[in-house]
Formats: sequence, structure tokens, C-alpha cells
Amino acid sequence: MNPFLEALAQPNRPLVMGVINTTPDSFSDGGQFLSVDAALEQARRLIAQGADILDIGGESTRPGSDPVDTGEEFARVLPIIEAIRRESSVAISIDTRKPEIARAAVAAGADCWNDVSALTFAPDSLATAVELDVPVVLMHAQGDPKTMQQDPHYRDVTGEVLNFLVGRIGQAIQAGLKLSNIIVDPGIGFGKTLEHNLTLLRDLPRFVALGRPVLVGASRKRFIAALDQGAEVGDRLGGSVAAALFAAQHGAQILRVHDVAETRQALTVQTALLDV
Repeated sequence: MNPFLEALAQPNRPLVMGVINTTPDSFSDGGQFLSVDAALEQARRLIAQGADILDIGGESTRPGSDPVDTGEEFARVLPIIEAIRRESSVAISIDTRKPEIARAAVAAGADCWNDVSALTFAPDSLATAVELDVPVVLMHAQGDPKTMQQDPHYRDVTGEVLNFLVGRIGQAIQAGLKLSNIIVDPGIGFGKTLEHNLTLLRDLPRFVALGRPVLVGASRKRFIAALDQGAEVGDRLGGSVAAALFAAQHGAQILRVHDVAETRQALTVQTALLDV
């Protein structure tokens, strides 16, 4: 069984997806894990802290970021995926918009394709996802990373994000993707204001009602700073954990986080408190 789907089959708590960005410019950990040795040490650390999944990314999609050349993205992500797989069976997700990167990453040992463009970035994205036959995260984003935060606007943010995801699920299935391989993500921070993000988090049960696992990535994002007097990225742990616990309580099955140990501990306490 695919390790990602095997992890999802655990019903007792949400999965914790630990982030490793092999980039110089990611909003939170850019530049920290550029070398294979540094990234592998971080992978070991996150696994020891209880990460169920490692999400490896080689192209920053922070607001205002520029695209990365395919060759550079290959060089950033493939060596670390291969290195992790040589010593661990932990589930690995490749965070990329490019089908050619996803294909190479899966060949190197990745188990899931996490696509912030919901398989819309390239003409062959859908066909590649069908061919790879691994779980795929379909995420909503308004605009592209370069411009998405300039003036995000919705009449009904939850309704529009839901409609987009329902449409992408339908198109993916029509193309031949298995329903069991689809995960959805409302895209916190991707073309959304503070109020949009809060509304989407409050409305998570509507996304859960789609019948597919829901991934939430709220860790260290700007909306936390907007609520807490501009807290810098490194000072957003409390807000990140609060968002993770809220998402878990409202049905999220995967939490994409930077702070694995703290999130796991918070989930353990929450589970004990709610266990009646």
C-alpha cells in the first residue's frame, strides 16, 4: 500500500506533515536547508519528533516569489528525496507545480504530489497525475504566487473555493485519477485576506463534507501576524498551533506544519481532553 495512504488510514488523529523547503527564499525556512546534509538532518529531526509525512519543496510559492527554473528545482529536491528514502520509509510528499518534477520525485521515492495549482500549471499535469497513480493534493489559489496577495477578492470565499475544488475533482476523475488518490486543500494564504483565511478555517466542515481528506497549511502564515501586531515568522508558533488544533477539531486530516514536535504534543493533549 502507498505509505501516504497507509498513514491516512490511521483514524485516531490528524497526520502531521513536516515542511522541508530546499529553497533560499521560502517565507519561513528559506536558506536553512539548501544542502543535502542540512535537509537530511532536518528530515531526521522531524521524523524523530513524530512527523507522519515529509513535504519536500524546491520552489518557493510565498507571496511575491518568482518561478524557479526546472533544472534548479530538480537539483534542489531529488538528492534529498533519495537520501531520505535510503534510510527511512516515512511518507514523502513532493511540493511542486511541475509535472516533470513530480514524475522524477516519485521515481526517487516520493509517495504523494502536493500541487498548489491543483494540476492546472501545465497542460500535462492531469495526465501525469493519472500516470503516477499516487495521492495528489489539489489546492486552491487565486492568482499565481507573484501576484496573489495584491488584491484578493471574492463574493463568497468558501463557496468559490468549494466550487473550484469540486470542479477540479470532477476533471481529475474524468481524466482517470482515482477518487481515493485525491486530497483537497482550501489554500490558506494563497490569494486570501485575513478575513478570507478565518472564514475558510471556520468553514472547514464544508470541505470535509466533500468526502475527501482535507489538508490545512496555516503554519506561520501572515494571517497570524495580522492578528498579533505583526509577529515575525519566528514568533508565530502559538498562532500556528492554535490554527492546527482548530483545524483538527473541525475535520482536517492532514496538518502541514513547520513545528512538528509542538503540534504533535498539542494534538496529544487535545485528544486526551476530548476522549470521553
